[in-house]
Amino acid sequence: MHRFLAVRPSGDGGRLRLFCFHHAGAGALAFAGWQPRVGRDVDVLPIRLPGREALLKEPRITDAEQLVHELQQDLGPLLDSSVPHAFYGHSLGALVAYRLTQHRLRAGLPPSRMLLVGACAAPQAPLDLLDARDPAELTDEELMVAFSDTQSLPEPLRRRPGRLTRVLATLRSDLLLARSLRSAPADALPCSLRAFAGRDDPMVSTAQVRAWRHCTSAGFRLDSVPGTHFFVRGRELPQRIGEVLRSLAPSAPPVPTG
Repeated sequence: MHRFLAVRPSGDGGRLRLFCFHHAGAGALAFAGWQPRVGRDVDVLPIRLPGREALLKEPRITDAEQLVHELQQDLGPLLDSSVPHAFYGHSLGALVAYRLTQHRLRAGLPPSRMLLVGACAAPQAPLDLLDARDPAELTDEELMVAFSDTQSLPEPLRRRPGRLTRVLATLRSDLLLARSLRSAPADALPCSLRAFAGRDDPMVSTAQVRAWRHCTSAGFRLDSVPGTHFFVRGRELPQRIGEVLRSLAPSAPPVPTG
C-alpha cells in the first residue's frame, strides 16, 4: 500500500487513474462519494497528506520541496506506469498537484494527461491571507475569524474544543505549506488544464481561478460550478470531471480543452 493513498488502485490497467489532492485542513475524506459520481471507468485515488486520518501521528509537512519529493517517492511507480493518470486538486490541493507536475517535468518524467484544479487562485497570485500575516503567527482566534464561514469550521466543530484545536493546528500548517508552494516561479505546463470556480465562492474569485490559463501551453478551459468554496463536496464537480476524463482517448497525448 502506498503511504499517501487512501485506497488501493484497481487492478484494471485500462482505467485512467485520477489522483485527488484535498484542501487545507482536510484529508482524503473530502472525496468521499466521488468514485460512483466520476464513473467506474476512472479509478479515483484520494491522497491524504501527513498529520491527518491514517497518517495522524506523522508530522505535518510545511515545505513544498519536501512534500513533492516524498509524493514522487511514494507515488512514482504508479505515475510512471503504463496506466494513464490525471490530477485533481482542490484549493491547497491544486497547488500540490501543480508543483508535483512541475517537479516531475523538471526530472524528465512524463506529466499527467490533464491537470484539473478547483477553488484556487493561480500559483503566481498570492492569497491575501498569506500576504497579510505569517500563518505560524496566527492565533486560534484569528484563524477562526479568517475562516468564519459556516463550512470551513462548522458550528458542531466549534463546540468541540479538543477537536477544534487539532483542526486549527492542521489548518495553520497547511497555510504554511500553501505559502511555500507559492514561493517558486510558475511555469506553463505541457499538459492541458481545466479549472473550476464556485459561483458563490467568497474566498477565491473567478478571475483568480481564470489566471491558471497562464500555467499551461496545451489548452485551458474554465468552468463555473454551483456552490461556495467547498463545492468539492457536491455532486456536480465529480460528474463533470468524469465527463472531461472520458473525452480523453487512452492512447492519445493530452488534448487541449479550450
